[in-house]
Amino acid sequence: MLRIFQGRLIIVRITLLAAMLSLIGIGIATIYASGNPPESTETFVHASAWKKQLAFAVVGLFFFFMLNLIDYHWLGPPSYWMYAACLGVLSLLLLDKYIDLPFVPVINYSRRWIRIGFAGHYQQIQPSEFCKILYILALAWYLRFRRNYRKFWGLVGPFVLTLVAMALILFEPDLGTVLLLMPILFAMLFVAGAKVKHLFLIILLAAAVSPFLWDNLNGYQRSRISSFLLQNEWIQKKAETNTNVSKLLTGRDHFSVEIWKQDKGYHLIHSKLAIASGGLTGYGYRQGPYMKYPKLPERHNDFIFSIIAHQWGLLGCLAVFVLYGAIIACGMEIVWSNTEPFARLIAVGIITMFLMQVIVNTCMTVGLMPITGLTLPLVSYGGSSLVVNIIAVGLLNSIGRTRPFSVAGKGFERRSL
Repeated sequence: MLRIFQGRLIIVRITLLAAMLSLIGIGIATIYASGNPPESTETFVHASAWKKQLAFAVVGLFFFFMLNLIDYHWLGPPSYWMYAACLGVLSLLLLDKYIDLPFVPVINYSRRWIRIGFAGHYQQIQPSEFCKILYILALAWYLRFRRNYRKFWGLVGPFVLTLVAMALILFEPDLGTVLLLMPILFAMLFVAGAKVKHLFLIILLAAAVSPFLWDNLNGYQRSRISSFLLQNEWIQKKAETNTNVSKLLTGRDHFSVEIWKQDKGYHLIHSKLAIASGGLTGYGYRQGPYMKYPKLPERHNDFIFSIIAHQWGLLGCLAVFVLYGAIIACGMEIVWSNTEPFARLIAVGIITMFLMQVIVNTCMTVGLMPITGLTLPLVSYGGSSLVVNIIAVGLLNSIGRTRPFSVAGKGFERRSL
C-alpha cells in the first residue's frame, strides 16, 4: 500500500514539474514572438526580453533544485526573520519618497524595484514578489499549531502580519499584489480552522469601509477601476451627460468616450480585440495584426494572455488553463496527502496564490475585472515574478517528497461555524 502511495506522489511531482516547464516554455516563446514578429517594419523595444526571461528561468530552476535538496521544515524557524527583512526592504521603497535613494528607480510614478549590480550592469528586483512567498512561510509557521485564531480576537495576529505588508506595498503603489495577499490569508485561516462566521464578518466590515477608500486611491488606481466600469455604454452616457458621475469616475468635469478609448481605455479595448480576433485556432505563431504592430504595449507582460489567444485562439487558451489546472490539482493532492500542518498551510497558500493570479490576470484581459498589473504566473515577462513562482512550485515539490507522517497533534480541527 505504501509503495502505491509513493508511486502516486511520484506521478504527482512529475506532472507538477512538467506543467511548470511547459508554462515557462510557452511564456518564453510568446515573449520572443511579441518582440520579434516576422516581416514587421516596427521597432520593438522588448526584442531581447526573452533572453532575460530565459536567464531568470535558469536562476529559478537553480532555486527549485536547491529547495529539493533540503527539508522544507528548515524554512520554518527563520521564516519570521526573512519576512521581517523583506518588510524592511519594502520600507526603503517608501522612504525613497522622502529621501532620494540611488538604488530605488521610479518607473511610471511607482517605486517597486531595488536596483542591484555593479560596473554598469544592473538588475531590478521587485521585493513585493518575494514578499508573497515569505509571507506564506511566515503565516504557515505562525498558524501551524495555534488555536486562538478560532476566536474573533485571535485573528488580530494574522491580520497584523498581513496588513503591514499590504500597507507598505500599497504605497509603492502595487495594487495587484495587495489584492492577492488577502485571499491567501483567508484560505490559510479557513484551512487552519478559523470560523467561517468570523471571516464573513471581516468581509462585511471591509465592504462597508471600501467606499471611503476611493478618495485615498492614487489617480492611476482609480482610472483602472473606472475604466472597467466605463466599458458599459450606459455608464459612458451617464459620464458624458452628468458632471458628478464624470468627476467620480475620472476626476474631470467632462468625459469623452473617444478620448477615453485613446487613453485610459486603450489597453483594455485592444486586449479584448486581440483575444476576440484569435477565434478558435488563432492566427498561428508570430502571426496576426497584434503581432505585427505594437497596438498592445504590455503584450509581453500583463497582457501576454491576450497574445496567446491571438496566436492560438480558444484552443491555446484552454491548453494553458489545463496546465494551470494540473499545477493546482497536484497541489491539492499534496495537501491531502500530508498531515503535517506547516506543509499543508504552505501548500494551501501557494495554491491560492497561483489560482488568484490566473483568475485576476485572465479576467482583466477580457474586461471582467479591473486592470491590476498582476502577471500571469510562469508566463508573463518579469524576472522576480518568474523566480518566485518557480520557488513556489519547488516548495510544493519538496513537500510532496516527504512522507505524510507527523507525531504532533492534529493541526486543524474543524469546529462549529
